[in-house]
Amino acid sequence: MRILHTADWHLGRTLEGRNRIDEQAQFLDELKKIVEEEKVDVILMAGDVFDTVNPPAGAEQLFYDSIAKLSNEGNRQIVIIAGNHDNPDRLSAASPLALKHRIQILGYPTTQLQKLYIPSCEQMLELAALPYPSESRLMELLSEDADEKAMRSKYDERIQAIFQKMSEQFSNDAVRIAMSHIYVAGGNSSDSERPIEVGGAYTVAATSLPEAAQYVALGHLHRPQTIKRAKTLARYSGSPLAFSFSESGYTKSVTIIDAEPHTEPVMSEIYLTSGKPLVRWQATEGISQVYKWIDEKKDLNAWIDLEIHLKHALSIEEIHNLRKLHKGFVNIRPVFSEPEINNYDRKASNLPIDELFKKFYERQTGGAEPEAELIELFLELVADDEKEVSV
Repeated sequence: MRILHTADWHLGRTLEGRNRIDEQAQFLDELKKIVEEEKVDVILMAGDVFDTVNPPAGAEQLFYDSIAKLSNEGNRQIVIIAGNHDNPDRLSAASPLALKHRIQILGYPTTQLQKLYIPSCEQMLELAALPYPSESRLMELLSEDADEKAMRSKYDERIQAIFQKMSEQFSNDAVRIAMSHIYVAGGNSSDSERPIEVGGAYTVAATSLPEAAQYVALGHLHRPQTIKRAKTLARYSGSPLAFSFSESGYTKSVTIIDAEPHTEPVMSEIYLTSGKPLVRWQATEGISQVYKWIDEKKDLNAWIDLEIHLKHALSIEEIHNLRKLHKGFVNIRPVFSEPEINNYDRKASNLPIDELFKKFYERQTGGAEPEAELIELFLELVADDEKEVSV
């Protein structure tokens, strides 16, 4: 049985206001190509289909159109679980229609093992699927103790018990897989997860993952990674796109699992090419270096976080010009040389008013020098104020 594991699509997510729906559509087209070329029998989507509980209509349309294509008119099994960003009721509302296409959507945690016959390989898949298990979705209070250590222990115990209950239903003649949207302690996170609970009380020990499963498909963390301390093969497939600049330089992928009953599965990665890369520029030589990179067409199809070292603050016109020359600038952050700022008193220092203004401006901007026009404007305002006082 050939299984593709993916997660954390976050359809509808923007990058600081920049729409990325075209990149997300590009990924789903690439995913369709992968499942066809790799002859995938089953797709497991481990949560966070959408970025919010109330996704935009375009994101929902993209999701339903894409899973219909991925299912190949019901010839390929798909199982989707809700993540912490998904609305479980809204996500699973289309389940009756989806089931006709062999697409199973699970919104809430359950102890019921999913038993699925996969015609393409003539094998049974037994899936211990656990959608995002928050206290509210489990519909129970896990601990009345507010102590973080006690809450973490109770949560871990409950998740372990759920997996154990499902593991007891495994048979010997099926492919045995577990799937959940949880944060396993020790996993490498990034700035882009923005989870409701990123750590502390709501983590699960790697040793609590079900040993009886041949593979555990995880969602929630956006960096592809294998859990080292788990008692069985367990992995985060990661998100298909980079969602923050903390993921700059990380290659995105989906995971392929070749599994047979009674045997150890074989895992491989398929690297993705979809979406714009997120890159960081550090222009230590000032704005001329930025213009040089733009002329060289550096990172032409990328989202860019620009850090530019300056002596003077950029004008609004210069910022607009940079964004016009390269549409990918997301952040433009000036870095000024460390100013020599001392406490001063106007009467004691006896400095001219324009020099005091320069020092004030440097302190307020982190070291930038005011332009001559700005100093002139300030002096005019001071002169007008003094005239009013004298009258």
